[in-house]
Amino acid sequence: MKLRTLAVGLVVGALALTACGREGSPTAPTAPEGQEAPAALSYPVATGVQVAGSPVFEAMTQRGRVVIGVKEDQPGLGFKDATTGEYSGFDIEMARMVAAGLGFAPDKIDYKPIPSAAREDSISRGDVDYYVGTYTINDKRKQLISFAGPYFQAGQSILVRADETAITGPQTLKGKKVCSASGSTPIQRVRDQGLTEPENIVEFQTYTQCVDQLLTNQVDAVTTDDAILAGYASQQPDELKLVGEPFSEEPYGIGLNKDDSALRNKINDLLQAAESDGTWQKIYDNTLGLSGSPASPPQIQRY
Repeated sequence: MKLRTLAVGLVVGALALTACGREGSPTAPTAPEGQEAPAALSYPVATGVQVAGSPVFEAMTQRGRVVIGVKEDQPGLGFKDATTGEYSGFDIEMARMVAAGLGFAPDKIDYKPIPSAAREDSISRGDVDYYVGTYTINDKRKQLISFAGPYFQAGQSILVRADETAITGPQTLKGKKVCSASGSTPIQRVRDQGLTEPENIVEFQTYTQCVDQLLTNQVDAVTTDDAILAGYASQQPDELKLVGEPFSEEPYGIGLNKDDSALRNKINDLLQAAESDGTWQKIYDNTLGLSGSPASPPQIQRY
């Protein structure tokens, strides 16, 4: 799936991508001009759910609430409106859908923003029950936690200032200051592939901090998944742009406790059902799909 067109399409859809439910109660998003507004998303809350052998699900049940790790600074994916406290985006809707399938209504969801570098520790300690936030599945992370999914396929790209002409793709990053989030696969790829010199690699906890550095000429480029960068470009199209083509595959998964295979299997079942009955497509069409860029769900990889 290619998301390059999001960089343009999200310009007209930016407001739509930040209009969604307060703490789990979605409201109808606003469509781009000239398009019919889609209906608010909702998911039937399952009853009598059992996940035998899952200590995490047992803890949720005893607590009477589900704690979901998320991102809050990624327009179109995981975003929290600072004024209203409302969460919105594709990842947020996937998190809500899974919660409903596990038997938790919207008012029984607690969102917990977790920076990239702290995700594995937060999951392992039980600070969150599961994590949904542009979380790339890879073998290194599987040594510490487990993944359900993938539920989405993205690719690494580059964000620069609108007047930038020297940076046109990863091969032109040498000598340039490149920023990304600490603990993310994109910044590790910059290191491993030697795309720029070690002293030119800049890391922050959030991508928003990187974008701020880019806008104030402190760094030359921000790199992460194209879907994330397109959200930022849509907010300031006169100041920012994406360049080149995606140069990696980033399968997004739902992060889970490493030893809880029962919950992983259950969530994979929920994801599979959402793909089969059209729920996945409705979620995409109401969030990232408002850009006009088509997409389809990736194949779930069970293990």
